[in-house]
Amino acid sequence: MSKLHESAFIFITCLAQFLSLGALNQTVAPVMVLAGYFHIEDYGTLSWFSASFSMSVGTFILPAGRLGDMYGHKRVYIIGWAWFSVWSLISGFSYTSGVIFFSICRAFQGIGPALLVPNAVALIGRTFPVGTKRNTGFACFGASGPTGAATGAVFAALLADLAWWPWSFWILSIVCLVVMAGAYVIIPNESVVTPEMKGPHRPRFDYWGSITGVSGLVLINFALNQAPLVTWANPYIGTLLGAGCLFMVAFILVELYATQHPLIPIRGLHKDAIFALACIVAGWGSHGIWAYYLYLFLEHLRGHSALLTSAETSPVAVTGVFFAFSTLWLLRRMNVSYVMFIAMTFFMIGSLLLATMPIHQTYWAQTFVSVLIMPGAMNLSYPAATILMSSALPKEKQGIAASLVSTMVNYSISCGLGFAGTIDRYVIEREGKKRGIHGNPAPLSDRSPQTQEIRLVGLRGAYWFSVALGGLGMVVAGISIILSRRRAKSGG
Repeated sequence: MSKLHESAFIFITCLAQFLSLGALNQTVAPVMVLAGYFHIEDYGTLSWFSASFSMSVGTFILPAGRLGDMYGHKRVYIIGWAWFSVWSLISGFSYTSGVIFFSICRAFQGIGPALLVPNAVALIGRTFPVGTKRNTGFACFGASGPTGAATGAVFAALLADLAWWPWSFWILSIVCLVVMAGAYVIIPNESVVTPEMKGPHRPRFDYWGSITGVSGLVLINFALNQAPLVTWANPYIGTLLGAGCLFMVAFILVELYATQHPLIPIRGLHKDAIFALACIVAGWGSHGIWAYYLYLFLEHLRGHSALLTSAETSPVAVTGVFFAFSTLWLLRRMNVSYVMFIAMTFFMIGSLLLATMPIHQTYWAQTFVSVLIMPGAMNLSYPAATILMSSALPKEKQGIAASLVSTMVNYSISCGLGFAGTIDRYVIEREGKKRGIHGNPAPLSDRSPQTQEIRLVGLRGAYWFSVALGGLGMVVAGISIILSRRRAKSGG
């Protein structure tokens, strides 16, 4: 490819990450507008609009990467844009229905990015050899995350405040069709079957792994995000969670013993890769809470408009690009474990700043600092883990490499919101009882000073959990650093 063609190729693949994060923020930035439109009185129901999207992305990425390895990443990539377009259109028209149908539409919309993201990363991994070009492509892909999130938030807020919120979904649908046409022209055709994949070595789809894995992930995630609404005392929550765990045990057994072409090559994962993925789980679970509750804090507790809140969070686009490309410089000078430790520290500090933030404080104090450093957490951890996984697996398994990291990122966001929602609900109820209030002590329509104080206590409970996740990530990364040092000393 010429330099111009290479640039166009990286641009069209990075749009997968850009628009996926932009789509996630379609219901985060105008969160209070949606609450008013659907007459929602609690944070738990609102979180489903984002959690259902992330759940689908994180769950269906697993088989999507394997489908790309089997049938061609370009082909699955183009199908992903078509799916994304159709369900963005349908999601926009769901304004005629209720909360449940809109959440279902968001879940189906999330299957589009699930098809796009791992195959975009795999296209970069297959097209460029291990080295500077590939790492630069992954850095650009990582930088597209915060820029896409900021852009999606601004446009969703702008349309929600000045026009009508469904327009953000309809415009996204049109954009997806345009990108699909560009991908068909720009991305070169690929040879699906390489010499090492012929005959008995040709990969086959892992049906049992897909069935058990997808079922387990969906059931666990649904239980975690539904629990804040109906409480853990409801019998079906525990039943669904238990069934999901059993499915995941079955999935692991299938991957280890019952298939020659596993969705996740568990046996082949290096210790460094396992530690990196564990850090991704803790860190990005923390990030999902940080982002969602930051918008709630600014819009609901401080009373800022969706557009103003989007402007306040927009610096993530600038610092996100800086941190994404600094990953290349850092990885040439230190082990991945050190980069992950820095990223986990940013996750922890970014959440700590918001957990201790007063309602009536200038934006330029803790809020601004947190917004500045959180992209460091995202854009150091994601490219580092992606580069590590891509280098660890052969060319014909780049779809699997991309799937692992993207699955952990998106699924952790959704599960983190579920845990935080439960903490928020129980803390609010406990605080209400202390003040002699029973039932729902903090309905969203009530903006009295006492209710705002109760709501702030619940929000801080969620943020302290986010701080704990960041701290857990630091511990995991620290253990990885110690083990890598011992391995270096022993010459292993």
